[in-house]
Amino acid sequence: MTTPAQWVAGARPRTLPAAVVPVAAGTGVAIGAGHFVWWAALAALFVALVLQVGVNYANDYSDGVKGTDDGRVGPMRLVGSKAATPKAVLTAALGCFAAAAVVGLALVVATSAWWMLAFGALSILAAWFYTGGSRPYGYRALGELSVFFFFGLVAVIGTAYVQIGWSWTSVWVAVPVGLLAMALLVVNNLRDRQTDEPAGKRTLAVVLGDRRTRFLYAACLLVPFACLVPLAFSHPFAALGLLALPLAIRPVREVMNGLEGRALIATLQQTGRLQIVFGLLFAIGLSVNLA
Repeated sequence: MTTPAQWVAGARPRTLPAAVVPVAAGTGVAIGAGHFVWWAALAALFVALVLQVGVNYANDYSDGVKGTDDGRVGPMRLVGSKAATPKAVLTAALGCFAAAAVVGLALVVATSAWWMLAFGALSILAAWFYTGGSRPYGYRALGELSVFFFFGLVAVIGTAYVQIGWSWTSVWVAVPVGLLAMALLVVNNLRDRQTDEPAGKRTLAVVLGDRRTRFLYAACLLVPFACLVPLAFSHPFAALGLLALPLAIRPVREVMNGLEGRALIATLQQTGRLQIVFGLLFAIGLSVNLA
């Protein structure tokens, strides 16, 4: 019988900053605009977190039944390790998607943000078909682009929208947030590149190769700090995010120096730490209204 600790490990908690940060940043935009709606922010956070866990379970299920998790060096996989049955993991994934759909629908109805119904449905479909179905796009080097879109643009803009409506600031804010979310998947796929390729999983790391993937990772960690410079002209305290820059130095150095395999699990942790610190500092800075 699968233990609670195994279910928690299978949810891959180190990836959860990708769900928390865009909601925090979008809420920071709303607070800075003078219209914080706490229940809408909490609902958005719930949807983002449950979708992240759902996609992790769905990925675990799909990769497990296809055998592409065999020999994986990363964190435990429930199906691949035989800790849980495929049916149980599939049920957990579908349960997460259902919970996200119910709360997301309630949020849309309460805020009349009807256009978000389409993006909500698209988010659930994207979560499933990342590794699910006969032609998963995660096996075709599109995973990072999807993460940037959903955990950057959609999550940040959507969170701000249900509180203040359309905001061009939220569009710009979504770029560094999306890049840091991408970094988590880039380093994850760099770690698994040597086992993914023979398993037929053509992630972006497999397509780009080792050297270019490492440069992509460095760019995903460093470009977000450059994005703060123009934003600081209209939101000076957004520059608080620069305080997180020292946290980027070690993971970038280690990746560029050729760290690989299981050793990159620590780099994934460092990337998540950077993402959450940057995101919270960024959100605090955005929330300061000088008007």
